[in-house]
Order: sequence, then structure tokens, then C-alpha cells
Amino acid sequence: MHERDRHRVILSALRDNAVATVSEISQLTGASEATIRRDIIALDAAGHLRRVRGGAEAITPVSVTALAGPRYEANAELRRPEKTAIARAAAALCKDGEPIILNGGTTTYEMVHFLAPKTLKILTNSLPIANYLMQHSQNQLLMPGGAIYREQNIILSSFKEDATGHFWAKRMFMGCHGIAPVGIMEIDPLLIRAEEKLMMRADELVILADSTKLRNRSSLVLCPLSRVHTLVTDDEIPDADAARIEAEGVQLIVTSAKAAASERPLSPGVPG
Repeated sequence: MHERDRHRVILSALRDNAVATVSEISQLTGASEATIRRDIIALDAAGHLRRVRGGAEAITPVSVTALAGPRYEANAELRRPEKTAIARAAAALCKDGEPIILNGGTTTYEMVHFLAPKTLKILTNSLPIANYLMQHSQNQLLMPGGAIYREQNIILSSFKEDATGHFWAKRMFMGCHGIAPVGIMEIDPLLIRAEEKLMMRADELVILADSTKLRNRSSLVLCPLSRVHTLVTDDEIPDADAARIEAEGVQLIVTSAKAAASERPLSPGVPG
């Protein structure tokens, strides 16, 4: 992880917990404890944190935490017909009684309308997903502890100790920033750490991504394509990209936005 990214992770961890040890930050970033001590010294000298024995602490409490990337509301209406079709196909993979993980996002949120009639055990870090399913379904719900990131409407914990460590899922469903030959891409280091932790608790990783995500790039790779079990996308995916993805052993499910246009059940008063 680049120094700039480590610094961002350290400061994000302090927004979440106010105090962090060198050992905790080392686990979070994958860097050595010696490297983290140098990072803390540099950030202390720049006035971004206070160096303390064995770690670092926030200089002042931060009331609002934020991740890199667009706001949830800004993403919600983008390519909504495609998201609905993708969500419907993803929800069809779920069978009653199965444990699943729903990572926060605007495409995974669309799954709730099709999951509501089912009876599942669901771990989610998404406030909108939990709110909808609590009101409109009999699914069992579990949420991890951590800081609330208002702009993305998710809960993230910087460290290992939360409810995810005691949950096992048949599948994890998640969106992403981009899909490239090198793998699944995200744009925030803390988000990657949280998603890696969730991925460890699931047998299969299912990516929900409309075809525009095949053009998106970033400097951060979450995982190689070989880690993905299934990709659910729309029928605008180029043939060359589809062939490349299937060559990696990924099951490809291609949906039609037109066919699914009238199939999204709506509930008044529930944000989408």
C-alpha cells in the first residue's frame, strides 16, 4: 500500500475509534509496525494526529466521517433499469434459509424488493437495506458495529472485532467501482479492508455491476477476477469483455433492463 493510502487509512481509523495502536494499524494496512511508526511520526509532525505511546490518537473528535467516492443519493438513480434487472437476477440465486451477505450499495439495495418475500439470514452493513428489510420482510438481520458513513449510508469498522467474525454466508453480494483485467477495483482503502473482511466470511463472491463498470479504473484492486464466482451485469457488456471474464472461470449472468422494467415491486415511502 502506498504511503498516501496508508495515511488515509490511519486517519480514517482514528475517525472511527479516536485511538489506534501500531499493531492494529499494521494489521489494517498490511504494512510493518516500523513503517507505521514512521507514518505516525510524519502525520504527527504535520499536525494531523497526536503520537502517543504505542500508537496514535485523534487531535479533535470528527463528527462526520467520509469515504472517497460519490454520495449514495447521487448513484441511486444512475442506470436504474439496469440495476433493477441485475438485482432481480442476483436475488434469484438466493434460496430460503440460506445465510447471505449484502454489502452496501445502490445496486445491492435494489435486491431488497426481490428478497422481501424470502426467508434468509442476512448480514449487511447498509442502513437502507436493513431499514427496508426490517419493515417489509421476515428475514433475519445482522449488522456489524462501526462508524456510520453518512454519504454512502454504510457502517464500517476499521478493526477485526465485530459481528462479521461469527457469521458464515453461502454468498456475498456486492457492487464495485470498476472491473479490469487485473481484477475488481475500488477507490477507498478503508472500504477495501472492510470488504476483504466480509469476503472471508462467504463461500461465493457475487459481483453486481452494470456494463459501464467495465470502463471504470482506479489505483486500488480489491481482488483478482479469479476470486469472483459470479458476475451479474446487463446486456450492453461487450462480447470481448464477456469472453475475457468467462475465461477467468467467472460465471456470467447477463440481464435485460427492458425485460425487467415492470418487475420491480415498489413500497411507498421507502428510499431507493
